[in-house]
Amino acid sequence: MSASLDELLLRIRACRVCEPFLPLGPHPVVQAASGARILIAGQAPGLKVHQSGIAFDDASGERLRGWMGIPRALFYQADKIAIAPMGFCYPGKQGNADAPPRAECAPLWRRALLEQLDSIQLTLVIGRYAQVWHLDGKQSLTEATQAWRDHTPGLFVLPHPSPRNRPWLARNPWFEAEVVPVLRQTVARVLAA
Repeated sequence: MSASLDELLLRIRACRVCEPFLPLGPHPVVQAASGARILIAGQAPGLKVHQSGIAFDDASGERLRGWMGIPRALFYQADKIAIAPMGFCYPGKQGNADAPPRAECAPLWRRALLEQLDSIQLTLVIGRYAQVWHLDGKQSLTEATQAWRDHTPGLFVLPHPSPRNRPWLARNPWFEAEVVPVLRQTVARVLAA
């Protein structure tokens, strides 16, 4: 890792800006290294990830790795796969679901981090908050996911892989039939380069 990326990651992991608003306190979760070729742009860590400190260390991660067609060990190689959610800390609950990522996080850290990740060839935009940041956000998540052929090469919009999205996956079988095979091929190609 370059010194500036090392320093930036240390600053992100030490961030306490949202501390008054986080029910379990800050615990920024990020994975990145120079040379990473894939960026996973998710929402925010869930409770299990907050507790473990390991991104996608839950059922969502199992499904995402399945969609990508890669084993757990490869997924956690920071020099191959960067994981930078829109919010680095668990935001707590809002009703029966996790709250949205804290609004302070992305403007504070995202551009600086993405500028350091200059080897990214494939970005996986996961969920609505990441879609708004990385795309214009004018389409619904379903529309943006369906339009996968129309996006910039090297960008896939994905639904959140959470078990809570089983109904969406059941209503949209085209995703696993059409998008996932192409995603797997693209991941394999990018990682083999």
